[in-house]
Order: sequence, then structure tokens, then C-alpha cells
Amino acid sequence: MNDELITELSRIAPVKRDEPMSRHVTFGVGGPADLFVSVKSEEQLREAFVSGKRHGAVYIFGSGSNVLVGDGGIRGLVIDNQHAEIGEPWENGVGPRVSAGSGLSFATLARRMASGGFGGVEWACGIPGSLGGAVVSNAGAYGRSLGDVLISARLTNAEGAVSELTAAELELDYRKSALATGTIGESAVLSVDVRLQRGDAEALKETIRSFDKQRKSAQPTGQNCGSVFKNPPDKAAWEYVDGAGLRGHRIGNAQFSEQHSNFILNLRGATAKDITSLIELAQARIREQTGIEMTPEVAFVGEFE
Repeated sequence: MNDELITELSRIAPVKRDEPMSRHVTFGVGGPADLFVSVKSEEQLREAFVSGKRHGAVYIFGSGSNVLVGDGGIRGLVIDNQHAEIGEPWENGVGPRVSAGSGLSFATLARRMASGGFGGVEWACGIPGSLGGAVVSNAGAYGRSLGDVLISARLTNAEGAVSELTAAELELDYRKSALATGTIGESAVLSVDVRLQRGDAEALKETIRSFDKQRKSAQPTGQNCGSVFKNPPDKAAWEYVDGAGLRGHRIGNAQFSEQHSNFILNLRGATAKDITSLIELAQARIREQTGIEMTPEVAFVGEFE
């Protein structure tokens, strides 16, 4: 354990040692992080990231969705990003926009804007992930993605220098970005500016209720990470999982959902090993049957067996 790093972090926020990551991810699995801090402001996030990078590995968690932490835990520092400040929408001459902290959930942004009569992001009402994670993965739903509405994102690099990059500069594409591909060096997303549209609050809320109803009928509840695989170009990922005969298939306490087979459920007590075994089984069967290589949408973090 790096005592110098602990001393630096303690000046920013309370530090926890050996924090179980199962408490902080929607999958509900994962071993402990060596060091863990929760930050609530942009400055705390920037300072913790810079301090952590000076001493080793740093991982930033938002809502903990779309992440699988290994049973061996995480060596290094985990930053729990609770920087969820959100400004009032304002006009910039070409339409309304809003600035929000990277720890705010995409769903919260969508619902809050709709309540105020601002649309353009109502389709994101079911995306639980943070805005910072949404930048990294270009999160989307219903045929839309963050790249369609992102004006810019503020980033800090490992030395603490802050820059502002446009959606084009971030190279947002289907479930990827320059941050995910490594085109941009290791950086942390601090905040985002999003383009909005003026609309009727009641009509927008009704649209969200319709999305909620659709999602509830199509997607399982319980402990899961959201979609496991990215969709191949020709058809939905769940169709490939079904074709491999894996709908409802179980290993240990992890199971491909019978409701939507591109979701894996933690049936209480699953391990990361159970989940990775299911993922690898699906990849192997689909590869053998079709030649298609299924790419996980879920991010693997930490130490796996």
C-alpha cells in the first residue's frame, strides 16, 4: 500500500482500504479495491485522478453499470465519481444546451430535462450509466446515442491539464470513442455539454412513460450489467445467443436471462467467474456456428482467475 498516495488522497476525500466492489456495481460481484475514494466535485475528481496516476493504476466508476469486476478485486485506486452537478439549460445562439457533471446518470439528465420542458435526450431515460461512462462508450438506446447530442466534454489528463473536446474530436462511434480505443491518452471525463430541444414537458414525460413501459416488458430486472454483447452489424446480439441455445442457460449462480438473452443475471451469489464462463461459452459457440466474434459491451476490470 502506498502511504504517500493515501496521505495525498486523504486531503481530498475520505479513503477506504479493501472496499468490496460488489457494493458498487450493478452486477453485485467483485473483490475488493486496494484504495477507494468518493468524490463529489469536479476539482475533487481531477485531484484524485492526478494523484492516483502519479502512483499507479486508477479506475473511475460512475453508476457501476456495464462493468464486471474480477473476483480478485482491483489493484490500485478506484474513484467513485459522484460529481453529479447539473446546471440550468441556457441558450448559445443555436438552441438550448446544458452542462452536467460526469458522475450524473444519463437517465437522471433525461428525466430532469423532460420535466423542465427540454427534449433531445428523453430516449436516454433508461440508461443508468454515468455521463462520463457514456462518453467513453458512446452510450445509446432506441437508435440514438450520446454522440448525437454531445457538444463537448471537459477532460483532465494525468498531469491535471484540462481540455475541452468536441464529439468529433472524441471520435464517437457505435459503443466506442477515442477514450476507449486509446487514441486519446489516459484521461478522466469531468463534465459534458449536451444539446437540447425545447418541447412540452407533459408530452416529453408521456414519451418517457412509454419508453419505461417498453423497457419493463423487454428487459429483466435484478442484478445485471445491462447488455452483455455489442450488436453485430447484421442482427441483434440476443439472436445469436438464442441461436447458440443459451437463453436461460446457467453456470453457478449466473444465468442468461430468459426474458432477454443479451442480459446475464446474478441470481444472488454469482461470482465473476460464473459470469465470464457464460460469456466465454457464448463466444465459443457462436464463433463455431457462425464465424462471428461476439464483442462484449461490458467492461472487465480487475483481477480474474
